[in-house]
Order: sequence, then structure tokens, then C-alpha cells
Amino acid sequence: MLRRLIKASAIVAGVAAFGLAVAACSPVKLGAAAIVGNQRITIATLDTEVTNLSQAAAQYPTEVNLNASQRTQATLTWLIRYQITEELARQQGITVSTAQGQNALNQAVKVAESAAEQQGLANASQNLILAASGIPPDTYLELGRYESISNQYLEKANGGTLPASGSAAATTAGNKLNQAECQAAKALNIQVNPQFGQLDYTQYQVVTAPSTVTRAQGPVKAASSSPAAAPAC
Repeated sequence: MLRRLIKASAIVAGVAAFGLAVAACSPVKLGAAAIVGNQRITIATLDTEVTNLSQAAAQYPTEVNLNASQRTQATLTWLIRYQITEELARQQGITVSTAQGQNALNQAVKVAESAAEQQGLANASQNLILAASGIPPDTYLELGRYESISNQYLEKANGGTLPASGSAAATTAGNKLNQAECQAAKALNIQVNPQFGQLDYTQYQVVTAPSTVTRAQGPVKAASSSPAAAPAC
């Protein structure tokens, strides 16, 4: 079952816009792009993975429309998502073998290939699919674990079998997974270097933080909820 590998992405048009490029030190911690639990995602690691994504995207200039800023936040998004899912696995007692991870990745890529073909893009490779989704292709092992952990949770939530896609059972299991992911994310007390943006908990996606520049005087609008605020879960 495909989780969010291609679900929110358009193969031909590229993924949604993000915002900032790789930058220097931050108030979060010197050299950190983000802190997830007791682990740092270093700026050096982020830079390396952005380079990997950029090199992959350059092979498909027509199909992958991601600028440098978009590649940076997309990469950081996935590095954070991987750790959230690992925390979910820890909390739920889920383990993933190498074979399970590879099988889950293969299934996800197969579904994505079908989606790409429906958009008029035949014979999409795994690297193209990952690059178009803002995923550095060299993190495919982590992506396989991400997919497998999600699938195993859905099986558990549905009484031992994966629910059929589009069914009421799939909706119920998916809601339970969303709740479990939320609890895992909150347990990690995720901090994103504001130079890269902030974490939007609705999609576990790094987005551009609101501007702190002083606005012109005028009527004060009602404050909107900040995507950086963790939801109650």
C-alpha cells in the first residue's frame, strides 16, 4: 500500500513549493538543520542529501521541476519523516527486515509508476519517482523502512491484514496511523532551524516560516494557527 511517497506529488509538475536554501548556523544548535529527539540532522548531512537529490533531478530536467530552495526543504522534510516513523516503530514494537523494507519500497514504486503512466509518463524509473517526490534517491533504504513501518501499523490497526485501498476500513486504519504518527512526532520534540522553515504537522513537512518583518500599520487581522504548533493528539 502506498503511504505518502507519491500521494502528494505530481510526477510531471514536481512537488509543492517550499522555500529556503541551505544556510549556515542557527539558534537551534550550531551546525544543526533540525533536532529530532536526541538526534541532530546536521547541516552537513542536509547539504549532502540535497546534492544527491539535485544530481538525480538534473537527469530529468523536463519531469522534475524543483528549484534549489524546494530541494532543500523537501530533503529536510523526508529526513524528519524517516525519524518520526522510526519512533512510531519503537513505540509500537514494529521491526523491519531488509527484505520487508525492499518489498514495501517495490510496492510503493509500482503504484507510483502506474500513477505516472496515467499522467502520460511511461517507464518512470525509481530514481525519477523519488526525485520528483523530493526524496534523495540514496535514502531508498530509509524510504523502504518508512513504507514498511506504515504498512505494518495499518495491518495491526485493521486486525492483521492491510485494508483495501479506498475502503471504510482503510480510512479507519489511516486515522489511527495519523494519530500514532502525531504522538510519535510530539514525543520527539522536533525543532527545525528557522533558517530552513518550520514543521507543518498537518503533513510533517518543512514549510517557510512566517515573516518576522514589521508589518505596515493597519487593522490587525485575527491570528491564524501556526503550522509550527504541534496538534493535540
